[in-house]
Amino acid sequence: MTTDRPLRVTVLMGGPDKEHAVSLASGTAVAAALERTGRFVVESQVIGKPDASELANFETDVFFPVLHGPWGEGGGIQRELEQLGLPFVGSGADAAATAMDKIRTKDIAMDLGIPTPSWQVLEATTQRTIAPPLVLKPPAEGSSIDLRIFADDIGVDDWIRTMHDHYDRLLVESCITGRELTVGVVGTHTLPMVEIIPAEGVYDYEAKYNRNDTRYVVEPDLPSGLEETCRHHALAIGRSLGCRDLYRVDFIADEQIPWMLEVNTMPGFTDHSLLPMAAAAAGRPMEQLCSDLVLMAFERRREDRPRSE
Repeated sequence: MTTDRPLRVTVLMGGPDKEHAVSLASGTAVAAALERTGRFVVESQVIGKPDASELANFETDVFFPVLHGPWGEGGGIQRELEQLGLPFVGSGADAAATAMDKIRTKDIAMDLGIPTPSWQVLEATTQRTIAPPLVLKPPAEGSSIDLRIFADDIGVDDWIRTMHDHYDRLLVESCITGRELTVGVVGTHTLPMVEIIPAEGVYDYEAKYNRNDTRYVVEPDLPSGLEETCRHHALAIGRSLGCRDLYRVDFIADEQIPWMLEVNTMPGFTDHSLLPMAAAAAGRPMEQLCSDLVLMAFERRREDRPRSE
C-alpha cells in the first residue's frame, strides 16, 4: 500500500436493476470482509442510479461497485466512475458493457474459436429457427432472471410473446446437457474450477440464492484436458473483452467439449457465490480476496484519471 494512512473504500450496492437484493447481500459481505482486515476505512452506500456529480460527493480513495445487472454491471456505473478519475474495482465501462451483452460475447467467443451453443436473436417479428430443446433468456440480465428451458415446443411461442413485452430482443440457444462448470479469474490468474450440481432442474435464481440444495464441487474430477481447456478459454475471452481485476466464465461441458455460456464481470459475493468459494479453496479467504481487489484498483489510479487531464 503506497499511502501513509488507511485507504478509504466506498462499497456501492443496490442499484436500479432486478438484482438489487443480490447486490445488497454481496455488497454487505464485501464491506464486512474489508472491515475485518482492519486495513481500510470502509463506507457502505446503497445507491439507486447516481451520476458522476453525485458520486463525486463521496470522499474516498477507491470505489468497490458490487452491483449486478445491466446498469450496475453492464457499463452504466462504470462510465460514471470513469468520469471521476477515481479508481474502482472491476472492468471498465466498455468491457463491462460488452460482457453484459450475451450476444456480443458469443460473437467474440466464436471469433476466438471458443465453442458456444448455437443461437438466434429474436426480435418481435423474427421467426424462430432454433428447435427444442432450447434455452430462452434476455441477452443482458444476470442471475438467470427470466431464463426458461423448453424440452419441446409447448409454450415456447407464448413465452416469447410475453417476454417481448419486457425486452426488445431475446436470445434463444440450443440447450446443451452436461456438467455445469465455472472458472473464476482474479487479476490474470484462474482460480480452482467449481462444478455446480443443482438438486433438480436448472441452476436458476432460486437455486442460486434462496435454496440450499445445490451441490458445489471445487476442483472436480474431469476428463483429461477439459480443465486446461476451460482455463485457457476463460483467460482468452477475458483478454479479448478487456476484463480486469475479477470475472467469471461459465461453461457447460458436453463430453469433451466445454461450451461457453457467458462472462460475469462482477460475480456475486453472497454465501452461495462461486468466485469467493473458489478463492477460499485456493487459500485466499474473503478478507484477502476483497483486500487484493481494492489494492489492484488503487495501484492503477493514474490510468483511471479522466483523459482531459
